[in-house]
Amino acid sequence: MTDASFASLPLSAELLANLSTLGYATMTPVQAQSLPFVLKGHDVIAQASTGSGKTAAFGLGLLHPLNPRYYGCQALVLCPTRELADQVAGEIRRLARGPGNIKVLTLCGGQPIGPQIGSLEHGAQIVVGTPGRVLKHLSKGTLSLEGLNTLVLDEADRMLDMGFYDSIAEVIRQTPSRRQTLLFSATYPAGIKQLAETFMNNPQHVEVEALHDNSQIEQRYYEVEPAEREEAVARAIACFRPVSCVVFCVTKKQCQDVVNQLCRQGMSAMVLNSDLEQRERDEVLTLFANRSLSVLVATDVAARGLDIDNLDMVINAELSHEPQTHIHRVGRTGRAGEKGLAINLVAPRESRRAMAIEELQGAPLNWHPVSSLKPREGDTLQPPTITLCIGAGRKDKLRPGDILGALTGDAGIAGNKVGKITVTDYQAYVAIDRDSADLALERLLKGKIKGKNRRVKKL
Repeated sequence: MTDASFASLPLSAELLANLSTLGYATMTPVQAQSLPFVLKGHDVIAQASTGSGKTAAFGLGLLHPLNPRYYGCQALVLCPTRELADQVAGEIRRLARGPGNIKVLTLCGGQPIGPQIGSLEHGAQIVVGTPGRVLKHLSKGTLSLEGLNTLVLDEADRMLDMGFYDSIAEVIRQTPSRRQTLLFSATYPAGIKQLAETFMNNPQHVEVEALHDNSQIEQRYYEVEPAEREEAVARAIACFRPVSCVVFCVTKKQCQDVVNQLCRQGMSAMVLNSDLEQRERDEVLTLFANRSLSVLVATDVAARGLDIDNLDMVINAELSHEPQTHIHRVGRTGRAGEKGLAINLVAPRESRRAMAIEELQGAPLNWHPVSSLKPREGDTLQPPTITLCIGAGRKDKLRPGDILGALTGDAGIAGNKVGKITVTDYQAYVAIDRDSADLALERLLKGKIKGKNRRVKKL
């Protein structure tokens, strides 16, 4: 395909007009290679990483045959985690803006099942969810897939890593045989091949490199004693002063030790691990996405499915046991042409892991002495925004525009002081420049949002 513009695709005028409004002009490689097959109704296996534009590729594919007048489930997207499901659902909602009333519903574990059943009773053309919760609704009879046109398996390799093969297979068995199946995966393990051979019809294969370019990522390696690890993380952050940084650890205890060290030094840091309740996890991720939190400290399992834009720096507090996992960790920075920095701390006993990475990369590692990590002058590192939480959401018919209007209208906050706005079912979050946050909170508490007084607090 020589023309990489969306206008070259056989999409409806409404979809093309919305793409133009959203600023989508030229397709990414995965979109350009997969969409011609997808729009012709072929099954597709696309090997593409997070950040490659894959959500728009399958999102446009499932919207293309959708009938907005039929409220049964016509498209189902399975994701490994609730966070990824929420991100995918949000992107599909953006792509679906237009004259048709397209409803996108998320069905994930960690949420009460009652409100989900109520939403399903009202109908939804697109369902995005995790395999376990989708299967639960199928077994209860609260979700029917009789009218399904399109099934998407997003980050299929991650779902298999998490033990979802049997659940995925059982969901697929309850879909019509005429369905189109689209499978997106960063890697191609044996389980993916088994899924494809069992459930897909002559799939077309698409393989593209991720948008991040390793030449854009500077990797630095530092040998440290195990007892020096947490202090070395703090020194690296004080030296390079990233706005947004993820620290990867191997254990939950290591995560907490690193966070404790950073907080003692007045840095903005929080832990992300499986011990957090879903609400706590959601709030940590919202703070980080909004740039109201400087450092997120996580295990690999807890960080699965995260899609974080503009990540300045990754720190591996301890090298992963698997060199391929190291590549995925480091690849979260340096995306879309931006420069990235990866700091790797290596204890003497982990030298074999470093050698395995060197062999996989086919290039010598870039070693530096820990003594070179010297704090740069300046105030204590603080995130540039503060996030406000509003006690109303989609179920209250609240939209991002209502919040922006309340802030820039009666509250008198300049539009360029307002950052990311996220609206969930029952709450909304808005990032405000740090120097305007107190005024914004005061004005919102005294004023109205969409005609009503709302509870508002700082996160």
